[in-house]
Amino acid sequence: MGVPTVRVLSYNIRSLRDDTAALERVVRGCAPDLVCLQEVPRFLLWRTKRRRFARRCELTVAAGRRAAGLAVLAGPRATVLHREYHLLTRVTGLHRRGLAIAVAEVQGVRLIAASTHLDLADVPRRAHVGQLLGLLERARRTYRAPVVLTGDINEESGGQAWDLLAGSFQDAYAVAPAGMGHTFSARRPRRRIDGIFADPDVEVVGCGVPADTAVSADYTRATDHRPVFAELCLRR
Repeated sequence: MGVPTVRVLSYNIRSLRDDTAALERVVRGCAPDLVCLQEVPRFLLWRTKRRRFARRCELTVAAGRRAAGLAVLAGPRATVLHREYHLLTRVTGLHRRGLAIAVAEVQGVRLIAASTHLDLADVPRRAHVGQLLGLLERARRTYRAPVVLTGDINEESGGQAWDLLAGSFQDAYAVAPAGMGHTFSARRPRRRIDGIFADPDVEVVGCGVPADTAVSADYTRATDHRPVFAELCLRR
């Protein structure tokens, strides 16, 4: 039997404020096993909106709560084993930040998929990365599985927070670029502020913004970010 592959998508969906049909087409077109979302709806009917979006994408909600607007969705090949949700230290006057974790099994291998959305401000962004690394190390020990962290980092490679993550994980796009790297804005992508970071024992087959025209045609209608997609190989 060959080495199992897992398809992971990270996407900032701007609270479903744009063309949700276009957004759903993008997600379905990527055929992901796990989808890590940022800026998921947090206000009126937030549970209903989240579940309806997952259902229309042919996915289920694997992890997520209202605060911090994060979620992990699972595709039909993924079996969800555990879920966690952590709020990071509150910073007065700024949005609450957090970490959504789903432990899933895909093709007989276990994976910890995590989603986060870091702050626009430098100091709390850097401090929250330290908290994320501690939480993910604990999850790694608890569930005995490799970690894939995804998210809107609000910073590019070369920044303190990004480079701290890249020092503990593989920056998947830097390791195996596939397609465009820039994710923001969707209309004029000039910055790579969204990323997928994988443990060293995960093989990154390819990572980047999907270039398939059947998917990319909807990017500017779907939300203000472009998605990041990674195909990963995991040892059994």
